[in-house]
Amino acid sequence: MLSNPFLFTLMRVLPARSASWLGGWLSAHVARPRMKLRDARARANLALLRPDLDEAARETMLTRRWRNIGRTLAELANVDRLVNDAHVEVVDRAGYQAVLDGPRPLLALSIHLGNWDLLAAHIKASTDRPGLGVYDPPEDEKVAAQLKKARQSYMGEAITGDGAARGIIKHLNSDPRATLYILLDERRDRQVWFPRFGRKLPPSGNLSVALRLARKVNARFLPFYLARTSGPHFRLHWHPPLDPLTMSDEEIVAAADAFLGQACITHADEWLALHDMDLTQPGHAPTAPPVM
Repeated sequence: MLSNPFLFTLMRVLPARSASWLGGWLSAHVARPRMKLRDARARANLALLRPDLDEAARETMLTRRWRNIGRTLAELANVDRLVNDAHVEVVDRAGYQAVLDGPRPLLALSIHLGNWDLLAAHIKASTDRPGLGVYDPPEDEKVAAQLKKARQSYMGEAITGDGAARGIIKHLNSDPRATLYILLDERRDRQVWFPRFGRKLPPSGNLSVALRLARKVNARFLPFYLARTSGPHFRLHWHPPLDPLTMSDEEIVAAADAFLGQACITHADEWLALHDMDLTQPGHAPTAPPVM
């Protein structure tokens, strides 16, 4: 959709609810049949993560997942129309706002779940903190260009590629309340390493880098995610801040992993990385039945 000017314009012209529905329909009925490998990988991973469900229930969940992917892509054209209380409900809004209004830099940690771009836009709209988003661009140059243009309009600033590390350090040192938005379930070496699901966290992953950054700039962590409730409507869930001044790295990793990992299991029908991760590889199967 992002690489097709007609579809992108159509999603922008349509009412947000209609655009979201159409994106979901196109993904489930047009994209899914052409992405059999990703569908098969997601199916295998889901069987390991949700053994409590029978095969029919998992297939229903996979169909909802493809619809969510399409809805999320379509909603990129309408993020500005969705950043409001009518579309995003915040769990304990007063407590969440108190965290955003507090001191010190903040590293906002999330995953590719629900609508992760709307989540970035929402935190920017909810605070006067200067924000920065970091992301890996898609391989398709047209999609990457369109995505960069869109993200810069609602993330404040979005950086990637060469020079990203220098840009991040500069940003975090530029203001005592700077915010960095990081997605932890990135794909590295043909695998997604976060959530851990009992596996060892690699030293080069986004969370490992975030731990080092936080101690360098005296930042706290805010784990949060946005789950879809119906159509283009969402609920924002957040975890109380994790503070490196009072917690060890392992304690921080364990807390973030438990909170966001459970979200990936509970809302597997909204988790993009389900088809990027491969839990069938030796040494990657969950070491214990997931907690529901």
